[in-house]
Amino acid sequence: MNTFPCSSHPTPHPSHPAHPPHFMASIHQPKESTPFLLFLLLLSFTDLCVASRKLSSLYQPPPTILTYHRGALLEGNIPISVLWYGKFSPSQRSIIIDFLHSLTPPHRPTTFAITTPTVSKWWRTVDYYVQKAGKRKTHVLLTNQVLDEGYSMGRLLRRSDVSELARRLGVMAGGVALVLTAADVAVEGFCSAACGMHGSVAAGSARSAYIWVGDSVSQCPGQCAWPFHKPAYGQQGQPLGAPNGDVGLDGMVINLATLLAGSVTNPYGGGYFQGDRDAPVEVAAGCPGVYGEGAYPGYAGKLRVDVKTKASYNVEGEKGRKYLVPALLDPISNSCLPMV
Repeated sequence: MNTFPCSSHPTPHPSHPAHPPHFMASIHQPKESTPFLLFLLLLSFTDLCVASRKLSSLYQPPPTILTYHRGALLEGNIPISVLWYGKFSPSQRSIIIDFLHSLTPPHRPTTFAITTPTVSKWWRTVDYYVQKAGKRKTHVLLTNQVLDEGYSMGRLLRRSDVSELARRLGVMAGGVALVLTAADVAVEGFCSAACGMHGSVAAGSARSAYIWVGDSVSQCPGQCAWPFHKPAYGQQGQPLGAPNGDVGLDGMVINLATLLAGSVTNPYGGGYFQGDRDAPVEVAAGCPGVYGEGAYPGYAGKLRVDVKTKASYNVEGEKGRKYLVPALLDPISNSCLPMV
């Protein structure tokens, strides 16, 4: 298991929440998939870690280099099908939908300089990995949405239920089934071990990629919606303002961004990652808790602040949306590349 300097992270267990920032590991699941879990966020320092920061800065860890393992990647047109499981308001759904539309928006000539980084600029790093492997430039397409406000499989889901929901949703070849669970839905391992996951399910003779992310606002915002909520453990720093005014949904965007980057560059376990295939470090997971320059555990880094709302963000999207997205591993420098 990968750890952040100055912290020790035991293997997650339902009675023992994991304490790392964003990174992935895998579990084995019956036959249909081996999902990659997005482990819980906890970016606070212990007193020991604070005291040793100066000393630890003398140590320069080896760079995280993602190796391409010659497996399939998602490329070209990537159709996204979304299942809203549980009750989401129209305004909540629009936060996610606008983010997806912002990844690869239509080119629009401008007569002025764009000074703020955009969601599409952030996505270019993902595209670089894809094209470096000789694949086609990506174009993310939202193809359909399904509302399941009646909780067709109940409000307590096993991980196998999530993959079944993804299978039922269906997705075009080379696409992603996106399962989003509402705040009142409990998923096996949610909060105790993971904030989301990506994996694949059988789709006829092929396999289909899927992602699950849950709204943590009423269950574990200090674990899965940091830095928009005080951390569940450690020093209690002041939370940042959520750019869209919704702690749960803005937290979901962070986790969705992390998982979507991993799903495109390592959809079936043979793409880009470092380490063991069963515990891979992926493109966003290699920069846990890094959102701006100067970040360290417990501090998200230097970010932009909206003058009116005082909310923190690092990229802008369609319709003037503001979002916070994780740093990605720069394939050229092999270092974390936050949006600045």
